[in-house]
Amino acid sequence: MLLQRIRSTQRSMNMTSDPGVTRQDNDYATQIQEVLNELHQMQAAPRIVTNPEELDTLERDLRQRTDRLSSLLLGLHLQHSLDCEDLQVEQDLLVSHWPKPLHNDARVQVWVRTAGGHRVPLSVTYYRRKGQRRAGKRSAGLYAGLVLLGIYDRCTPALAAAVRFLAAMLGSLDEARDVLAQRGVKLDIKTLRLMSYRYAARARAVQQMENTQFDDTVSGRRVVISTDGGRIRLREPKRGAKTKQGRRRYSGAWRAPKVLIIYVVDAEGKREASFAPMIDATLKGPEAVFALLRTYLQRLEITRADQVLFIADGAPWIRKRVPLLVQAVGLGSDQVHELLDFYHAVEHLGTVASLRQDWSAKARNRWCHQQRRLLRQGEVARVIAAVRDLCRGRNSKELRKHRDYLIKNQSRMAYGELTALKLPIGSGAIESTVRRVVNLRLKGASLFWCRASAEAIWLLRSYYKAGRWNLLKRMATSHLALLEA
Repeated sequence: MLLQRIRSTQRSMNMTSDPGVTRQDNDYATQIQEVLNELHQMQAAPRIVTNPEELDTLERDLRQRTDRLSSLLLGLHLQHSLDCEDLQVEQDLLVSHWPKPLHNDARVQVWVRTAGGHRVPLSVTYYRRKGQRRAGKRSAGLYAGLVLLGIYDRCTPALAAAVRFLAAMLGSLDEARDVLAQRGVKLDIKTLRLMSYRYAARARAVQQMENTQFDDTVSGRRVVISTDGGRIRLREPKRGAKTKQGRRRYSGAWRAPKVLIIYVVDAEGKREASFAPMIDATLKGPEAVFALLRTYLQRLEITRADQVLFIADGAPWIRKRVPLLVQAVGLGSDQVHELLDFYHAVEHLGTVASLRQDWSAKARNRWCHQQRRLLRQGEVARVIAAVRDLCRGRNSKELRKHRDYLIKNQSRMAYGELTALKLPIGSGAIESTVRRVVNLRLKGASLFWCRASAEAIWLLRSYYKAGRWNLLKRMATSHLALLEA
């Protein structure tokens, strides 16, 4: 049946007016037939295996041939798609809306790598910018047909998705290269890096467009929002002469990326599995992370939520901006709860007890447990009064700092009310997110990141950890951001 379809396709292509396409199609048919003959020979004469090594070799040989066959069939389908009238109309529409005028520069042959690791040739129309053609280079133009199909960097969307999946999941691009090589896809580190970073850049560009919408809704749900900072080391240029190897000097400065998470909890206060959380991060500071939050909340139509809880530690950069964010997204005061993480407050109580050096360890523990119980019951005023009573004598200055911290955050410590509503009182979700997204991938001994590289990797990793692969893929394969360039 497959051979009949190939022969039928070949006859139909022979009737077309483009000899280049006919020759391309004939080449595919010939190569497909060669692989089918090899598979037929393996079927006619089964190979006997007697140990695991021989079985592994047999399976690898079969997979190489089937991968080659699937790549050739994919190339055949892609070529027919590129030649069909509907896609030609879409190409003309894309070119007409391109930010810079483009000129049809005729068909050229382009090699595209498939998910199986094989490269297939495609005849594609190339559009170049007028007056910007450079000999031997096509960096200023557009392969409109490939862009419409989501083919960037000369690889199919499936291969691009596999590369960014491994780049986000594994500890380094070297590990991603090794895993791909075991699958028969041989790519060097430079290619992997470019593919991953460009994939993230396209996704970020589409994400920032106003018409980008999410499929999720928080209508009638209970939403929890949290943000916090992490730590990574950046490669920042350093003044002075280059090294003996001719490299630019740099300093490994510690910087604090800001991470956010948005998730939904059910009536019992447990995270809803049906809603994948929104996770993202940025190195551009507090204003940038709150701008990201505003974008996510607006697209989730946060005003339709039943209740919204902002929970974080007592950092001033968070506390001062939450009211502005609430106002910007149009939330009502009856919808919003703002809470200081319970365990950060308890940590301050523990420090207060440790400063009382005249107490025994048993007395410190007894005082901490008592104040923690009162705090959880919502008796914040009594806890502050207990701390105030200790602000005398030795270490009084340090004790007053913790007293002032509790007073400053008193309005954000309604733990009794939130417990009754069965809403979270701890920010463990954002603490875990910082660890999984940033620390386990970008923080480590001798790890120094360029700013753009770090931004790209944790965008990929954020969507990987959130389980939002489809959303990231849809944004990265879209051509809409290119029209805004």
